[in-house]
Amino acid sequence: MRMILASTSPRRKEILALLGLPFEVVAPNFEERLSAQAPIEEEVLGFALGKAHSVAIGNPRSLVIGSDTMILLDGAKIGKPLDAADARRMLRSLAGKRHEIFTGVAIFDGEGAPPLAIIERVSVEMQPYGEGEIERYLACGESLDKAGAYSIQGEGRKLIAAIEGDYLAAVGLPLKPIAGFLAARGIESPRDIAQLYETKNYLNWRSFE
Repeated sequence: MRMILASTSPRRKEILALLGLPFEVVAPNFEERLSAQAPIEEEVLGFALGKAHSVAIGNPRSLVIGSDTMILLDGAKIGKPLDAADARRMLRSLAGKRHEIFTGVAIFDGEGAPPLAIIERVSVEMQPYGEGEIERYLACGESLDKAGAYSIQGEGRKLIAAIEGDYLAAVGLPLKPIAGFLAARGIESPRDIAQLYETKNYLNWRSFE
């Protein structure tokens, strides 16, 4: 069965490739409109469903995967920074605090099976870093295209004290529920996903190759 990732994220593409299964990438035709009133769980899953559906309607009899990730700090949603000054502000607000990362995943099955719609929640505790660490990190150039202005799998991992939950969900695409959904459809990954999680974590997994 044809499998499609409805995403423009290179990180999600790299993560899905870990399954060892063939898939295509199609950019979703979906506009994300943030709402100050909507709960983050509702919004992140709604965006994942919207992305997957926008690709599924033009690709019948395909299995389409959509995902979206947001950060919650002190009750406020955090997205990508507008510029370096905004990234600096975000990093200052995160220092020494615990925040949560919410990733919604939606899978539409073009052969009529019930879709998957789940939310993974990951807790991240940041180091009590100071202005020097912030400036050094900003200089490496990772911040501007990352929610919260830091990259878990890049140099930003040095700013992290601890992660509780699915590391790959924090990056943007949890593999375990996706592999489980595929297995239920008779699509088995040639990779041992459980072993993959046991041997890799945010401290030693710089890339997904």
